[in-house]
Amino acid sequence: MKYRPRNYYTEAQKSAMWDRWQNGESMAGIAKSFDRSHTSLENILRGNGGIRPRPRSRSKLALSFPERETISRGLARRLSIRSISEQLGRSPSTVSREIDRNGGRSCYRAHKADKAAWERAKRPQTCKLAQQPRLVKLVTRKMQGNWSPQQIAGWLKRRYPNDEKKRVSHETIYRSLFIQARGVLKKELLACLRTERSLRRPRKHASMKGQGLGRIVDAIPISERPPSVEDRAVPGHWEGDLIIGSSNSQIATLVERKTRYVMLAKVDKKDSATVIEALIKQSQKLPTELYKSLTWDRGAEMHEHKKFTLATDIQVYFCDPKSPWQRGSNENTNRLLRQYFPKGTDLSVHSQRELDRVARQLNERPRKTLEYETPADRFNQCVAMTG
Repeated sequence: MKYRPRNYYTEAQKSAMWDRWQNGESMAGIAKSFDRSHTSLENILRGNGGIRPRPRSRSKLALSFPERETISRGLARRLSIRSISEQLGRSPSTVSREIDRNGGRSCYRAHKADKAAWERAKRPQTCKLAQQPRLVKLVTRKMQGNWSPQQIAGWLKRRYPNDEKKRVSHETIYRSLFIQARGVLKKELLACLRTERSLRRPRKHASMKGQGLGRIVDAIPISERPPSVEDRAVPGHWEGDLIIGSSNSQIATLVERKTRYVMLAKVDKKDSATVIEALIKQSQKLPTELYKSLTWDRGAEMHEHKKFTLATDIQVYFCDPKSPWQRGSNENTNRLLRQYFPKGTDLSVHSQRELDRVARQLNERPRKTLEYETPADRFNQCVAMTG
């Protein structure tokens, strides 16, 4: 098997990654900018609980790289340790320990020694909670009572104003929850948070999130969608949305990712039960092999998505906040549909027969992205293969 080298992120890339995360971008969006999969980001972000690690810096007391170069040159000239230490203005014991821990006189190299020292300096700062087991028990008990970390911190400050050992900031509690490597607060306590999230998200991200997925129970994000959906290699994966008209009227639009085949469904109301019922009826018009998944925006009309999946065995995935490009085929189709259903018009006047006529007309148009075949031709080929 051919060896494929692992692609690591450079420090500059990691810094840019954290910048974009703190600005509220999604994992999928950040990963796309690096041309990587979201899992490679997830390992870094989740490993730190979504909290940007503090930038590392060298101690002023530690040997610098130029000083190590001086040691290396001195050893090459066979100078004594005392002579080298006088050049550096350091004690002989400091120079001696530096040489011994990095291979001795014959193997010492400044670059390797400096890199090894940087790695050895990775000592995680001891968490305050780790030093106070009684405080851990108190925080745990309050969290199990559905107190927020901020409420706990404020109550401790008020209850023990003069006892520093019995006080802790809400930020420390959050960090101890999200960064499980600290080994202080149990992971199960994450379920006690009001958001129940396992990853710290910036406020900007939270403000973007208020309009959708946070209100949909058990929503599966698009990042968990199989790779076969992403590369359009297999038919049967659809994108959907509602186009909105006046008087609270709407039409459900569905586009098959591989063939760009369009289906339209009349929706009398925007409530979730009505939308789900319309989608279930549309799914029954197709062979099961040609309807395997549905990617939707974050609208509240999909609140009952589990009812749809239970009735059809079709998995629903949800886009990231403010990321309509993640269902680009559907977005492009909706723009085409505005030719037939202009903005600001009442969409409820159109019958299902009229919607089917419009969909048929779109499906019989040749498309550049299909090398000027029509969506109907491509889709019929897929239907024939299932037969």
